Amino acid sequence: MENFSNETIDITQLPKFEEVPFLSLKKSYWKVILINLFIVFLLITIGLGFALLKIEELVTYRLEISSAFGLFILIFIFFSNLSFKKKGFAFRDHDVLFRYGIIATNTIVIPYNRIQHVALHEGIVSRYFGLAKIEIFTAGGSSSDIEIPGIEKEQAENIKQLLMGKIQKQL
Repeated sequence: MENFSNETIDITQLPKFEEVPFLSLKKSYWKVILINLFIVFLLITIGLGFALLKIEELVTYRLEISSAFGLFILIFIFFSNLSFKKKGFAFRDHDVLFRYGIIATNTIVIPYNRIQHVALHEGIVSRYFGLAKIEIFTAGGSSSDIEIPGIEKEQAENIKQLLMGKIQKQL
């Protein structure tokens, strides 16, 4: 049997992912979020309007319900903006990082040697603004482990090529 050693690691010397400079999502992605929210809330408003007209018990509370719904929309947009500002991503020599979260900030770190597949997606609204989303998959799941939205399409294609190159080197 070879010489076995199991030394203690000095955790104060480990690299800190918190000190990594994260790149923000493109500012134009906020417009994409707003347009998508507008479409969703427009559909909900139309449905709510029909409900207020058809259900006689709700007609007397029309102003209160409309005011509460308007306040809900403003709060939802406020938290969507906070979420947009907190998201960030970074690529280092050996891994990719993605940060997100409003109240609790989460950071996902995936080493390149764990990446199985990389996909690039463009939504209808995102395509209009020249933006794309990178999805990074690791082994053992059917959904992506990281989705980085709001990246310029050319930059997203470069990132995909970088990751695919890292995957090929691992094989």
